[in-house]
Amino acid sequence: MLRSLSDFHYIIPAMQINKAQFICSSEKLSQLPADSLKEFAFIGRSNVGKSSLINMLTGHNGLAKVSSTPGKTRLINHFRINDGWYLVDLPGYGYARTSKTQRSEFAKIIMDYVQKCERMHFLFVLVDSRHEPQKIDLRFMEMLGREGIPFGIVFTKTDKLSAAQLKRNVETYKQMLAEQWEELPPLFLSSSEKRRGRDEILDFIEKCLTEC
Repeated sequence: MLRSLSDFHYIIPAMQINKAQFICSSEKLSQLPADSLKEFAFIGRSNVGKSSLINMLTGHNGLAKVSSTPGKTRLINHFRINDGWYLVDLPGYGYARTSKTQRSEFAKIIMDYVQKCERMHFLFVLVDSRHEPQKIDLRFMEMLGREGIPFGIVFTKTDKLSAAQLKRNVETYKQMLAEQWEELPPLFLSSSEKRRGRDEILDFIEKCLTEC
C-alpha cells in the first residue's frame, strides 16, 4: 500500500551521487540490462521537464539530453547510479505531433516496461505544476492503480508559479485524485532551475533501497 508523503521524515542528508553512467537505450524488454539492480523510472508527458529533472537529481548536466523539441526521448534509457541502482528515463507520452504509428509504438514500449519489468521498483510520474490536471495523466495513473504499480507524482517547474498558485494547483490535483483513491500516492514538488525537490526524491529512493 502506498503511503503519503507526510509519512516520510527527511532527517538525513540526501543521497550522494558519486557516479552516474549511461548504460544503454532499449526499444524492448529483451534489451534491458540483465543484472538484478533495482530500477526507479521517470515518465511524463512530452516537454514536462523530465530530462532537466534527471540532470538535476544526478548532478550531471549532460546525462539526459535536454531538447526544446517535445517527444525527443523515444527509447528506454538506463543510467546506472553509484553502481547500486538504475535511474530509467522512459519515453514521454501524449505528444500530438508524432504519427499515430509512433504514438502506438511509444505506448507499447511504456506499457511493456511498467507492467512487465520486475526490477522496476517505483515510477515517478511527472506533471507540469502550471496546468490543471490533464486527462491523459489521470488515465495513466488510473491504469497504474489498477495494475498495482507503485508510483508517486512529481510536480515540475514549480518556480514558474507563486506560492499561492502552486498550493492551489496542487490542492486541485489532490482533490481530483481523492475522488478515486482512498490514499494518495507520494507527492513531490520540484524545480530543476532552483534544485527544489532533489533531497526529497533522492531520500525517498534511498529509503526504498534500504527497505528492499
